Order: sequence, then C-alpha cells, then structure tokens
Amino acid sequence: QVQLAESGGGSVRAGDSLRLSCATSERPNMRYNMGWFRQVPGKEREFLAAISSSGDHPLYAESIKGRFTISRDNAKNLLHLQMNRLKPEDTALYSCAATIAVILTTPTTYPYWGQGTQVTVSS
Repeated sequence: QVQLAESGGGSVRAGDSLRLSCATSERPNMRYNMGWFRQVPGKEREFLAAISSSGDHPLYAESIKGRFTISRDNAKNLLHLQMNRLKPEDTALYSCAATIAVILTTPTTYPYWGQGTQVTVSS
C-alpha cells in the first residue's frame, strides 16, 4: 500500500558523516510508523532506529545511539537517517521500512520495505 525508496548511500572514510533519505508514497490520512535497518551478507537484519507516524517518540538501538538520528518530514513524505562519526563496521545495506504496528524494534513487524542503499566506510 505504501512504496519506499532510499537514497544517499555511498563510500566514505571513517569519521565522516552521511545522511540517508527515504521517499514514501504516504498520504496525510495514511501515515505509518517507520524504521531504519541494515544488513550485511551472512548476518541477520539489524534494527537501527524507528519513529512514530507523527514524527515523535524516536527509538534507537544501543549500538548507534548518540551517532545516528532519525527524523521525518511528513509535508514532503521523507524519512531521514543522519549518520555521524561513521565506522568501518557501519558498512551495510541500509533499508527503510513502514508499519502500522506498535512494536518497532524488530523487522518482523514491518510489511513494507525499500530496496536499500549501500553504505561503505573505509579506514
């Protein structure tokens, strides 16, 4: 019911910053809770951050809290993930997801996903 498309990934050096964006097909009367996840080959998808449909109540994984910030601009149907002080271990495919569920820290509650954008961090 909602389409998602990520952008903003790329190759950067450790310590650099990057902002990812997720364009959505949301409508004013059909807003979703949204989240950011990342995954590398051979590993499980990892929860990073989530935000409510109104843009309030952000949630963060302990591993990235303090470095990453999630936000949304409902007027433009955009979701963002600001990533600072990037590390080589942040290298992964980053995806945004949408759900009407209230449990937001696991990928199993999100039925809608973007195709992902690659982030590569070198030493």
